[in-house]
Amino acid sequence: MTTISPQGRTELLRPDGSPVRVLVVDDEMPITELLSMALRYEGWQIRSAGDGQGAVRTAREFRPDAVVLDMMLPDMDGLAVLGRLRRELPDVPVLFLTAKEAVEDRIAGLTAGGDDYVTKPFSLEEVVARLRGLIRRAGAADRHSDSVLVVGDLTLDEDSHEVTRAGVGIHLTATEFELLRFLMRNPRRVLSKAQILDRVWSYDFGGQANVVELYISYLRRKIDAGREPMIHTRRGAGYLIKPAVS
Repeated sequence: MTTISPQGRTELLRPDGSPVRVLVVDDEMPITELLSMALRYEGWQIRSAGDGQGAVRTAREFRPDAVVLDMMLPDMDGLAVLGRLRRELPDVPVLFLTAKEAVEDRIAGLTAGGDDYVTKPFSLEEVVARLRGLIRRAGAADRHSDSVLVVGDLTLDEDSHEVTRAGVGIHLTATEFELLRFLMRNPRRVLSKAQILDRVWSYDFGGQANVVELYISYLRRKIDAGREPMIHTRRGAGYLIKPAVS
């Protein structure tokens, strides 16, 4: 599934509306932190590991949608890690990241089952673009024409304006619908009152926080009443929507 962010960026999501998951494996902490920061900006959920054993263990628990894998790790090389990852997750796309530039190294990585290859020093934009392509091709998240937003058991049809939770229809006013649509286009992301005012009411923040609080309370009565809550407040930061904890 895809959505369009407030900045106009197409966001990739898992079919259930949760963020795409990426595992970053590199023994150089500055590189790991830099990549993780850039990928989190895409709205993705990131885990990292500094060696091969940690990569395999984290992949088993995290079940990533893509892996960025350094070829040279302290306990085993990237090809060995790839082999073990493939036994756990046979279809997960892998982007090799390495300082090696020799053609034979690239061929070895791709022949072993890697899906793409970037050499250090690298461009963050290139890594992100290549990962987006791999994730789309893997089919984890790309249904651009789908007008139905899904977060947990909550669905919103942007064409028919129908909203249901666990199959039960929910009637919303036009403003409530726009607010819920904005939240569902950004699942698990904290949206500030200023962002909500700008997107839903089309004016800047200026002492009007009460209208956001009021409409969030309206939504909660309709979406969360008698059910596990999906709409959450992060004090001092804003609001987010995420699948209910069963």
